[in-house]
Amino acid sequence: MVDRLVNSEANARRIAMVESCFGTSGQPLNEPGRVLVGEGVLTKMCRKKPKPRQFFLFNDILVYGNIVLNKKKYNKQHIIPLEEVQLSSLEDDGQFRNGWLIKTPTKSFAVYAATATEKAEWMAHISKCVSDLLRKSGKKAAENHAAVWVPDSETQVCMHCKKTQFTLINRRHHCRKCGKVVCGPCSSKKVMLVHQSSKPLRVCLTCHDEMSSAQSQTNNATAVNSNLKGPVSDDDGEEDVKERNNDSSGEEDSDEDTDDPSIHSPQSATETMTFYEGGEASNGEAPSMLDASASSAVDTASDLDTSVNETTAAPETLK
Repeated sequence: MVDRLVNSEANARRIAMVESCFGTSGQPLNEPGRVLVGEGVLTKMCRKKPKPRQFFLFNDILVYGNIVLNKKKYNKQHIIPLEEVQLSSLEDDGQFRNGWLIKTPTKSFAVYAATATEKAEWMAHISKCVSDLLRKSGKKAAENHAAVWVPDSETQVCMHCKKTQFTLINRRHHCRKCGKVVCGPCSSKKVMLVHQSSKPLRVCLTCHDEMSSAQSQTNNATAVNSNLKGPVSDDDGEEDVKERNNDSSGEEDSDEDTDDPSIHSPQSATETMTFYEGGEASNGEAPSMLDASASSAVDTASDLDTSVNETTAAPETLK
């Protein structure tokens, strides 16, 4: 199905619409062979609270951003290479239903669809794109994934010492290794997590001790091997680090109040997604309607670009 859309005018218009809706805050998305597979609103579990985010699934990347004006203007663009993505279904828990984890080496998070059907559609399409991409490229799926951060609201005390209560003075911090919410003294150490950043990152004392112990054993083994094989290069993984820019949005996770107030979170059951199959949308919308909607959205987004530009920020890319 995706191959049919590669060189189609409808696909080109849809991608142009997405680029226009992000305006100057986004990166160019129109590349040879790229296809917009589907799009829709999902509720993303951010650090402070769940937030609606507009998601765009391409055949090689997953893009999402803040909704400034519904279907017309987005900012805070994030780009995730699909070859790094792994999905994991979540069980329903109270108001949080129809969810799954999107895991990558640099960042992992939970998202929720409006209905079980939408969840199944999203997971099936993403999984198909990932498997097709890996098959064509010959690459292996990523084995290491960043921890999913525990939301701030989940705990009022440090999850490490179990004593420190969080206040305006005693701030919350997140361990980048396990994702737990911890206090300052319990996360005073930093370690290198090469898949997440080229700089040392904050971790809890438990993860620091575990990683230090593992590193010590590795160093001892390396010292023995070096007597036989010569000096060990310090450049291992350096190229990998250069290719994976850290997504710093994890600190506040784009919780600024730039969102369209008409979009509520968690989503109501009326939210819909659109997947394009052979030129048509899976929700039954006719191609002519889609093209007209895309053209209108491009014109509207262009008019709005200047007035909303102050709310936009530079895109963050996970590579």
